[in-house]
Amino acid sequence: MSLLAVVAIAAILVASSCWWWVNSPLALKSPSVDLTVEAGSTPKEIARDWVDAGVQTEPWLLYQWFKLSGQSRQIKAGGYEITSGATPRDLLRMMVRGDESLSFVKLIDGWTFLRFREELNKADGLKHDTTSMTDQAIMTELGMAGVPAEGRFYPDTYAYTKGTSDLAVMRRALHAMQKQLDAAWASRRPDLPIASPEQALILASIVEKETGTEADRPKISAVFNNRLRIGMPLQTDPTVIYGLGEKFDGNLRKIDLLTDTPFNTYTRKGLPPTPIAMPGKAALLAAVNPADSRALYFVARGDGSSEFSATLAEHNRAVNLYQRNPRKSP
Repeated sequence: MSLLAVVAIAAILVASSCWWWVNSPLALKSPSVDLTVEAGSTPKEIARDWVDAGVQTEPWLLYQWFKLSGQSRQIKAGGYEITSGATPRDLLRMMVRGDESLSFVKLIDGWTFLRFREELNKADGLKHDTTSMTDQAIMTELGMAGVPAEGRFYPDTYAYTKGTSDLAVMRRALHAMQKQLDAAWASRRPDLPIASPEQALILASIVEKETGTEADRPKISAVFNNRLRIGMPLQTDPTVIYGLGEKFDGNLRKIDLLTDTPFNTYTRKGLPPTPIAMPGKAALLAAVNPADSRALYFVARGDGSSEFSATLAEHNRAVNLYQRNPRKSP
């Protein structure tokens, strides 16, 4: 057999072995292995990082595959995960496509910033950079020094990759709220008694906390807009509860309504100094587009909805019907 034939056969065997390896499942130390590929990482570093993370192969093999594929320069930074059965071809294809492994954190309409932070602290895979930071320090880090954190973050579901900072999620939620607030303010009625987007945000947070059913939201907004217009105290329990903070034990007492705080809308006229929760899109729009109504009062019917009244006499009758004698309610 000629030397040329031997070389050709050897080349075929090597190529066959490479083809077999590239398309064979990688051995993993655990059912899944994840890695964050940092921007600027070289193919050689990425191969080594995958092995360090739990891919059981030689890093030089992975590196050679990346290089010989002709796609090593197309690898994208991001968070990735492979599971049992993944081949070297699958691994490279995932990074070239940028098919990141995502986790999700859901923020609910009506949550406070404290509740928001608690949820982020529980989220798997996030870097908890804000754990020891005050609310004020967080806002400074986000470029909003001196702006209260409450109400400034939009409730939504946010996707993230492993190793993402909780500050990055906060920044996205902050920008999302500003975008939604700007859009709502641009759509506002011209005769509102509120003068700025910030006041709209505060009012929206109250509407969010007072609304039991979707259909009532614009009507509840109308009540508070009407009260603001005539200088009547808002007299809304959620603001009082917010002002009590950790002192609130789940039972709002008459003494609480009489004890003055910056958030007590029974003892002070106008809006409280900050929002009291994270309002959703519907509450933002309702705050600046109230229903056409002369109502100044509302009372819970007991089924989640509310009864609205234009006069105190009507309101007192509604209170008697739905609260003091609930068995007579229709």
